[in-house]
Amino acid sequence: MLKLYIGNKNYSSWSMRPWVLMRQTGIAFEEVVLRFDSFDAQSAFKQRARALSPMGRVPVLMDEGLAIWDSLAICEYLAEKFPEKHLWPTLALNRARARSLCAEMHSGFGALRSLCPMNIEAQLPEVGARLWSEHAALREDVQHLAELWQPLLSAATGPMLFDQFSIVDAFFAPVCMRLTTYALPMAPPVEAYVRRVRALPGVQEWIQGALAEHDFRAFEEPYRSAGTGT
Repeated sequence: MLKLYIGNKNYSSWSMRPWVLMRQTGIAFEEVVLRFDSFDAQSAFKQRARALSPMGRVPVLMDEGLAIWDSLAICEYLAEKFPEKHLWPTLALNRARARSLCAEMHSGFGALRSLCPMNIEAQLPEVGARLWSEHAALREDVQHLAELWQPLLSAATGPMLFDQFSIVDAFFAPVCMRLTTYALPMAPPVEAYVRRVRALPGVQEWIQGALAEHDFRAFEEPYRSAGTGT
């Protein structure tokens, strides 16, 4: 059976992507959580992660001794291994567009990712309002999301960006968590899409797992102290 190594569900946005993809599409796998203790070279997390891949990061997918790391590489591997799951959109033009969106998420949106780290259990609207007012780059990132998503949502005949759930929706699932945690302003079509993504069974299962962790990590918490829920 496939084995997927992930980090803390509350914090690990990169782990969330392949996990949600596999759970939502019914790909069986064994989950192994490498809980964050720190990211120092000698930390237990780093030692275990480096035993799996040269990068020493999660996620890592293991398939009969083969290690695949990096969330996009994992999703591409799964698309090839399970073609019947149609993990990318069916039409070639849509596949190209979906890959472009995933690649941009992979390397872009730096302000959104750095200023608003994923923290599913937290509710930080006041922090979000302050960040929104202080950082033009954050406003630009969210506006760019709307510019990418809204034409696709207007053209779609289904609930997701390319009608049915695919890799691109899994890639943007952590973004939906960030937009919600920090209550960032969203256009109505974007807000509706965020609600639909959060309602997916695979996403809901991840959220419930994150809420059950109670595993506060100060180095992942720029806006909270231990024992605070907001």
